[in-house]
Amino acid sequence: MTYATVNKQQSPLTESDRIIIATIIQRHPEQIKTIWIDCGITVWVQLTNGGWLPFDRNWFAARVAEEKLSLEAQENLHRRNQELEAELKQACKEQGLNYGEVDYLFFSTKVYQGRDFLGIIGFHRFSNLWTYRRRERGIDQYASSVKDALAKLGVRQLATV
Repeated sequence: MTYATVNKQQSPLTESDRIIIATIIQRHPEQIKTIWIDCGITVWVQLTNGGWLPFDRNWFAARVAEEKLSLEAQENLHRRNQELEAELKQACKEQGLNYGEVDYLFFSTKVYQGRDFLGIIGFHRFSNLWTYRRRERGIDQYASSVKDALAKLGVRQLATV
């Protein structure tokens, strides 16, 4: 016969749960020990220092849903940024270009051919179009693909021999 020992000190909360709860109650994730729902009305959050904080269950559930949506949106944006960076990387590689660090807030980067600055390439997430401009400060122009944006900056297809 096999016996399993349950660690009563172990919380069922994941790190993600702790982050969500901490954001809602404006604490640090490491301060959250566990939660408990009392009579289906009150959510109690136990802190690592032994304190308990009560919250209305409906209010708490609504905040959790909002925070999960917000985190999911951030994860989707991050994943989309990574896809766009891979697309940009491939296009630059095909054209023999180098690019600087990607700014994920606006998803833009400076593009160089050798040591020559060609311009700035970015992605406008609301229009789903690539942006480009020749100068640091200037008006963005739009292109339907990263290759089109690079071409409009004056980059031509490399000849393969």
